[in-house]
Amino acid sequence: MKNYDAIVIGAGHNGLTNAAFLAKAGLDVLVLEKNDYIGGATVSRELQEGWKYSNCSYVCSLFRPEIYQALDLGRHGLEVVPLQGGVTFKQDGDYYGNYHQSALKYREIARHSKRDADAAVRFDADLMKWCRLIRGFLLRTPPDPTSFKIRDAMEFASLLKAFYELSESQIYEFIRFFTMSIAEYLEEYFESEVIKAHFSGGSIIGTGLGVYSPGTAYVLLHHAMGDVDGNVGSWGFARGGMGSVSGAIASSFKSHGGEIRSGAEVEQINVSGRKATGVTLANGEVINAKAVVSNLDAKRTFLKIMDKKDLPDELVTRAENFKIRGSSGKLNIALDGMPDFPALGENSPLTLGHMHFSDTLERLERAYDDWKDDRWSADPYVDIVIPTQYEPTMAPPGKHMMSVFVQYCPVEAEGGWTEEKKQAFGQTVINQIADYSPNFKDLLVHAEIRTPKEIEAEVGLTEGNIFQGELTLDQLMFNRPFPGYAQYRGPVKNMYMCSSSNHPGGGVMGAPGANAAREILMDFGKTDTTPEDFGDD
Repeated sequence: MKNYDAIVIGAGHNGLTNAAFLAKAGLDVLVLEKNDYIGGATVSRELQEGWKYSNCSYVCSLFRPEIYQALDLGRHGLEVVPLQGGVTFKQDGDYYGNYHQSALKYREIARHSKRDADAAVRFDADLMKWCRLIRGFLLRTPPDPTSFKIRDAMEFASLLKAFYELSESQIYEFIRFFTMSIAEYLEEYFESEVIKAHFSGGSIIGTGLGVYSPGTAYVLLHHAMGDVDGNVGSWGFARGGMGSVSGAIASSFKSHGGEIRSGAEVEQINVSGRKATGVTLANGEVINAKAVVSNLDAKRTFLKIMDKKDLPDELVTRAENFKIRGSSGKLNIALDGMPDFPALGENSPLTLGHMHFSDTLERLERAYDDWKDDRWSADPYVDIVIPTQYEPTMAPPGKHMMSVFVQYCPVEAEGGWTEEKKQAFGQTVINQIADYSPNFKDLLVHAEIRTPKEIEAEVGLTEGNIFQGELTLDQLMFNRPFPGYAQYRGPVKNMYMCSSSNHPGGGVMGAPGANAAREILMDFGKTDTTPEDFGDD
């Protein structure tokens, strides 16, 4: 029986990133995936003949350029096209257009509020200031605040140095930012309801919180930390759909001798003498390795595929209490043509970006209220993109694919999901789109409707939570996933974690996988590289 240096459980993008760096450093690595395809939530699938859906994750912005370069993903086929602007439609027939060009954006905001046009410049500058501060820690291992090791002390010194460069008022502002609701934060800048509603959307996507919930201001920052072609805060589409991201990483991994086995579900991580020794598959096969790396979220890792007798009681309790609430749904829609949006006129560039229909903070909060009562939102917040405007190969000639991300959708809809309830949820979303696009329903060829239940069943995201754990202050940095376990090492020797349940969190970022690989390679004595030069030979 072959013994591997490392087994990575789960071929999502973080698992593949982790495996690729390990293989690049010379380790013999096996990736095990329960599905018959790779990518996890970062996948492209043809669920309607001729149409290719990015049926879970749907835009690319957070993926770290350092990882892109280190794994040479361009050579392996990954190309990201910048997404242009966006729009929020108003119920009165008007709209707010968030143009990509700064001059157009300023004039458009001034059309709604001259005061807000000036405030937007300050808002963007302040948000980018915090983005640049936080981005410096995305590819670093969080220090252990209880440790007296030199490495942890040096990491804390690095944190302090970053804050030392801030003024006293900026430090107070930063602390407030982490604890504020997005509504309160935006109200310090803007007066226009539609402007506040437009910019608040990113703070609730994938989150079991509402716009007035403390901590949602940081979620907006989390979504704004990515970049495309060096433009901080930009979003983009991967050519060929989001499966191109995982496909390129897998190609890089295989180029370094890595092995992927699909249709291989892991039932248990095997432990002997307080050391991980390998895994047992659902079919009973045992595979041994010097290290085992879980790309599953914290709940699934410690409550599903590890024996409780191998875990400290405190860790089991922490895993049970880990906040990982499902609140999102998804529709992938095949269209017979490009839908009309009369408010915009013909050939508007605003359809190239994100499209939303919630034009007030009150509407957003009421949508959240429905979710708290185990109902899907009667007036949901939707984030719509039509990637076939950039990548026509994802649909037949002249046709289009629409991706619709929905807040809010409960894990259990008032007593449990049925097929009838799922279809009713989907129809609620379709009806809302049709309110602003009169020919939309006539163009509809196929709609894949996904509640948190389907998302969890297919790709293993507990409760369908796209971040694999809420991005609240108690679950960030050295608290993610739990205090004492934030440095990617598990409770037994040779067991590691690389999923988005770990620092710096969710989204198609790759950072948790890369950071975990650095720690594993250090334990293997393969490298002493720093976070800044990680990935260099």
